[in-house]
Amino acid sequence: MVSYDSATIADLVAEAAEWVGFGPTDEIRIQIAEEQPLTDVVLVSDDPPSFAIDGGAFEDPRRPRQLDPVGVQTVAVRSLARIGDRRRPGFGDAPPEVDLTNAQADAWDAWALGRASRRGLEVNQQRWRYRFRNRHGFTDAADSVFERLWSTEDLTWADLAAACQQTSDVTSSREH
Repeated sequence: MVSYDSATIADLVAEAAEWVGFGPTDEIRIQIAEEQPLTDVVLVSDDPPSFAIDGGAFEDPRRPRQLDPVGVQTVAVRSLARIGDRRRPGFGDAPPEVDLTNAQADAWDAWALGRASRRGLEVNQQRWRYRFRNRHGFTDAADSVFERLWSTEDLTWADLAAACQQTSDVTSSREH
């Protein structure tokens, strides 16, 4: 149904994996349900990283049934960064994927995509800023936190959690 080429996907994922700290010998498994037009990405295992991905996650939204290289790499960066980061010092206390709040996941995505954009990912920063604002508030404080996450090279889980708390504190104070 979709013009997918496994070798092309493998090359795109390998490049994205390198951007977030994986090496050329790291094994990454991806199973794509090409007939599924949805966009779900499910982590099946983190050692080795294995994902079950609906075909729509890799489909170009402007060209139906065509592979979107940027989409493939965006999905790969968002998924693999969390696995790779959890292997680094400073992330030992990060919660499992299923326990992340939406705000924490979006903060982590902002940091991962910012790192990847500096290495070559053609990511639409405004799209991710808007998504971040939806979780963290449409405030100057949230924009400042997003900028810090997007432009920082090295963080810990405590830094990410503190960033989420900072936007939560501002949002809570505005509601009272």
